[in-house]
Amino acid sequence: MSDFTHMDEQGHVRMVDVSDKVPTDRVAVAQAKISMTAETFLKIMNNHVRKGNVLETARIAGIMAAKKTPDLIPMCHPINIGHVQVDFFPDEENNTIGITALVRILDRTGVEMEAMTAVSTAALTIYDMCKSHDRAMVISGICLKRKSGGKSGTFIRPAD
Repeated sequence: MSDFTHMDEQGHVRMVDVSDKVPTDRVAVAQAKISMTAETFLKIMNNHVRKGNVLETARIAGIMAAKKTPDLIPMCHPINIGHVQVDFFPDEENNTIGITALVRILDRTGVEMEAMTAVSTAALTIYDMCKSHDRAMVISGICLKRKSGGKSGTFIRPAD
């Protein structure tokens, strides 16, 4: 059981003690994708969605979500995030919008969960704002693309 950092030797769930770790610069980048109909894609791109500017609202939601991650994921440490950036990559040929989030901190624990929470919430916000046009939208590909800093060092997801 001790291979999992959030479990003790008896199998009880615990928050990892990071008190003795040295603060380092930590960065995590996550991604997600939302697929939709061509009509919905064009409404978003032309800012013709009745609820307002979809991508800017989703950007704000993603940033807010990164900051709220410890309230949502039980074992995440409350941290003082230094930077969150949420970006969108529209693909008209496939009627998809790629989403990335970069989260950065100088601290004792990583920000992978904050980055993945940011892209997930941004995608969910796009869905929420457009569901009256297209309930068949699909959110997919939520994953960590890369992370750096901390004891485990750098991780880069191999190209698909």
